[in-house]
Amino acid sequence: MNWQKLTLVASVGGLLITLSTWAANVSGNRLNKPNQPRTQISIQQLHQQAQAITVKVMSQSVLGSGILLQRQGSAYTVLTNAHVLRAGSPPYRIQTNDNHIWSANVRQDSLNTLHATSLQQGNDLALLQFFSSGYVYTVASLGSPPKVGDQVFAAGFPFVEKGDHGKGFVFTSGKVSLLLHKALEGGYKVGHTNAIEKGMSGGPLLNRRGFVVGVNGIHAYPLWDAPSVFTDGSEADPALHQQIIHLSWAVPMNTVRSSFPNTLK
Repeated sequence: MNWQKLTLVASVGGLLITLSTWAANVSGNRLNKPNQPRTQISIQQLHQQAQAITVKVMSQSVLGSGILLQRQGSAYTVLTNAHVLRAGSPPYRIQTNDNHIWSANVRQDSLNTLHATSLQQGNDLALLQFFSSGYVYTVASLGSPPKVGDQVFAAGFPFVEKGDHGKGFVFTSGKVSLLLHKALEGGYKVGHTNAIEKGMSGGPLLNRRGFVVGVNGIHAYPLWDAPSVFTDGSEADPALHQQIIHLSWAVPMNTVRSSFPNTLK
């Protein structure tokens, strides 16, 4: 009987050791396992995410839209188009989704792009910085380059005509229709079917998971049918040009990363 008890204790002890080892291995695997890609989120969640990270960029008046790109303590970096800032003059201001308005300055690492004399000399990107006092805001999560056929969502603040109080934050759905092998002037490579209005320049293009995959800056059907020019100075052939002018365009996030390597380490 004593041997039976001893055998039972030993068996239970061995089982506990085995379970303990298994639990430690599982825990270690969870800790060492890389983060899994975020699953698709609902349209309502996408709308909320887009609204949280999209801001108005203003000077004396509203110039365009921007993206809350990064937070370091109380300092926030806002990504927008260079042509948005060129439409006004300092001092710039940022209006966040809670209607607070913050004074903003152009970041030093985007001055060269901002002061380029043509889009051919730099990507249509610029960075602003503001400091919040006691307010914490959501910043964007950056995604991988999209593929043709991907569903995408554009966000921003279209200009409001005098007396028109119906427009504010706009969120549109579409899909990626054309990816260029070489960029148009300003770094534009992602052609999509989303409706982009004047004032939405600098706003985000998000994928179905809520990651920002581009910065919007060109709307479809321009008023003037100017040639589509690439960054190397060459022009698109007539057939490609017709495809280009029927789409809205965004600068992809890999271009943003390469433009501001010190900011987006």
